[in-house]
Amino acid sequence: MGDVFKALADPTRRTILDELTSRDGQTLFELCARLVSIHGLSSSRQAVSQHLDVLESAGLVETRREGRYKFHYINTEPLEPIVERWLRKRGQT
Repeated sequence: MGDVFKALADPTRRTILDELTSRDGQTLFELCARLVSIHGLSSSRQAVSQHLDVLESAGLVETRREGRYKFHYINTEPLEPIVERWLRKRGQT
């Protein structure tokens, strides 16, 4: 769970997840373009790639290669323990 919190601590990584939530399965190029045009974030491709690596290590992003393209998908499964621990217990009391 610590990796998930570390990944979510950075506002750019949260914005990347927001972007993948609104449009899943984007390439690095697409993500960079949409981060600039929609969110006003002008991070380099290398910086976005490093953020994606952190998100992937935490299990929040999964990738699939098709030819020379790498597509990124959000994975909300690592968030379930957080929901179970703090949010669902509130409704059971």
